[in-house]
Amino acid sequence: MARYIGAACRLCRRENLKLFLKGDRCYTDKCAFERRSYAPGQHGQKRAGKYSDYRIQLREKQKVKRIYGVLERQFRTYYEKAEKQKGMTGTNLLVTLERRLDNVVYRAGFASSRNQARQLVRHGHISVNGHKVDIPSYLVKTGDLLSLREKSKDLPVIKESLETIVRRGVPKWLEVDTDKKEIRVKAMPSREDITIPVQENLIVELYSK
Repeated sequence: MARYIGAACRLCRRENLKLFLKGDRCYTDKCAFERRSYAPGQHGQKRAGKYSDYRIQLREKQKVKRIYGVLERQFRTYYEKAEKQKGMTGTNLLVTLERRLDNVVYRAGFASSRNQARQLVRHGHISVNGHKVDIPSYLVKTGDLLSLREKSKDLPVIKESLETIVRRGVPKWLEVDTDKKEIRVKAMPSREDITIPVQENLIVELYSK
């Protein structure tokens, strides 16, 4: 699966928003966004002209893609599926992205960033209902039990991440047992559970053109 391997701080600067793509490392003083809070590139410091509706919608879509770490083709597939579901398309899209296995591992505090969570999944450290799942895009369901494999429970990166979960908090649709290193999916996430700063209606407007 293709993925972005460039500089994470450039993405934050492009969106003019701290996306926390490096997880807890983004809280340090070395964050490039705090030092250079303007767009990357040689023309980044020039005053931006008036934003068109299209540009505003595009930036909102790019922001969500970058937060969840998916590329255009996969994001478009998620949107098309969300459009066919009952309810509001934008909410359906965000709920689907929240259900990704790598996002759940991150939101439960087992990883300090979604990139790190994706790596844990790809390396086979996560089991779902007792079966190893190494696909980051796997969508969890209500009642699923996620757990660390026995050989992975003492990984230093997981211990460090769990120590900082107090700052981020665990969403109410997940139940985390830090002793057993297990995550129970109690319910599907609602729009109120999704805390990323995004106006999903702009994405719907963009794709509806």
